Amino acid sequence: MPVALIWLIAALVLAGAEALTGDMFLLMLGGGALAAAGSSWLMDWPVWADGLVFLIVSLLLLVLVRPTLRRRLTPAKGVLMGVKALEGKNALVLDRVARDEGQVKLDGQVWTARPLNEGDIYEPGQQVTVVHIDGATAVVFKNG
Repeated sequence: MPVALIWLIAALVLAGAEALTGDMFLLMLGGGALAAAGSSWLMDWPVWADGLVFLIVSLLLLVLVRPTLRRRLTPAKGVLMGVKALEGKNALVLDRVARDEGQVKLDGQVWTARPLNEGDIYEPGQQVTVVHIDGATAVVFKNG
């Protein structure tokens, strides 16, 4: 069996195994094996030279291509959507915030608000932090 065919089979096996891991590591090794198959077929070099081509191309793919590819294909972590994105943000008290009343301005919108602790009262103009959103009500506490 020609050496180029063995390298080609190795490249296909590595690419197929990548489908099981999804880490892009085996795919880069498969690219190195494909380059070694090409050099073996075109240049008729000794096996050690094909191994060197495999090593160099694999390392270059791992260092230069894999990080960029993983960044593009991996979804961003920690991107909060909806009301979860509002938690932890600062808000400005517009109307007195007490047990059953109050409004704050949060991200440019007016929200009904109530304090985290029932006894707390926040006056207009104070800065508060949103603890969580309960339905359409922002639960807040005073900064600092």
